Amino acid sequence: MESIRKKVAALRAEAEAAQDRSEELERSLKDESARAEAAEAEVSSLQRRLQLLDEELERAQERYQVAADKLADIEKAADESERARKVLENRGLSDDDRILDLERLVNESRSMAEEADHKFEEVARKLVVTEAELERAEERAEVAEAKGSDLEEELKIVATNLKSLEVSEEKASEREFNYEEKIKQLE
Repeated sequence: MESIRKKVAALRAEAEAAQDRSEELERSLKDESARAEAAEAEVSSLQRRLQLLDEELERAQERYQVAADKLADIEKAADESERARKVLENRGLSDDDRILDLERLVNESRSMAEEADHKFEEVARKLVVTEAELERAEERAEVAEAKGSDLEEELKIVATNLKSLEVSEEKASEREFNYEEKIKQLE
């Protein structure tokens, strides 16, 4: 019996040791369960956070795509505006050149018109003088002819007057010829 008692005591000691180990394992299991729950909660939290970050990333990518599209449109519009600006600058430069040429032509035309006006006035004055001299010469010729037919006795005087008239008429013709030449030259 003693051996049974020893065995029972040994079994009790083993049972107590097993119970202690069991309690210790239960505590360890509770700690591990608590840690596992905390880890699961943390994993769940991280999964939610990851999901939120994914959604935020998608929204950011959408905003980026919208901004990139807008930027591309703005760049196209800027390129078109730049091309239009260059076209207008070139057109403005050519218009400026044309304006300068036209202004130069206007100034040249004005000076030519002023010269032509001066020449015309000079020729008109000379023409008036020549016409007046012609009228006087014609009047003198008429007077001389009337006297010639009326006064045959003063034929010699008239002849000399006629000669002097012819000389003056030649001079007048020469002057008239010269004036006509000058008028042609002036024209």
